[in-house]
Amino acid sequence: MFTGIIEELGEIVSFEPHRSEQGEAWRLTVRGPLAVSDASHGDSIAVNGLCLTVVEQTTDAFTADVMQISVDMSTLGDRRAGDRVNLERAAAVGDRLGGHIVQGHIDGTATVLAVTDGDGQRTVRFSLAPELAHLVVRKGSIAVDGISLTVSAVSEPGEPEQWFEVSLIPETLESTTLGFRGVGDRVNIETDIVARHVERMLQREDAR
Repeated sequence: MFTGIIEELGEIVSFEPHRSEQGEAWRLTVRGPLAVSDASHGDSIAVNGLCLTVVEQTTDAFTADVMQISVDMSTLGDRRAGDRVNLERAAAVGDRLGGHIVQGHIDGTATVLAVTDGDGQRTVRFSLAPELAHLVVRKGSIAVDGISLTVSAVSEPGEPEQWFEVSLIPETLESTTLGFRGVGDRVNIETDIVARHVERMLQREDAR
């Protein structure tokens, strides 16, 4: 489990095809001294919102295997060596929950539609897949590339193109990859786990 509070901007060292016992996969190596400072084999680290498992490590980098389905669902296929990524170690029992509960199991991707600067903040509008629109509400939580954010605005249900907006303070722009994102860029998104559980319970009620 994660909180969506980014601890470090890491750098992709390599991202290459790799055959594992489970079949075709990828092997991702990321430089992140803080992330590996207390990491061990088998630990979880979120990379741009994807929960990955450490299989190898050095003093300043770690390697994780990534299944093809995770590449297909995420923006990892867009990343190259030298790209910066958001890193967060798994939450420890007793930590302050500064963001919200983030599983590291993304729902898919969204595209930056607009970026507006003003009044000491930046407002970013993202596309929203129709099947996820009912899980996103104004003032609710959402994880974008693993960053815990509050939805500042969301499209009306009847609009032909669904979207949501977040307002970013300078600290978020400086310490995460959202400071680099522009119109047309894709990001990983994870909707609020509470909303997903409520949806499932309502589906079960409807089926009775």
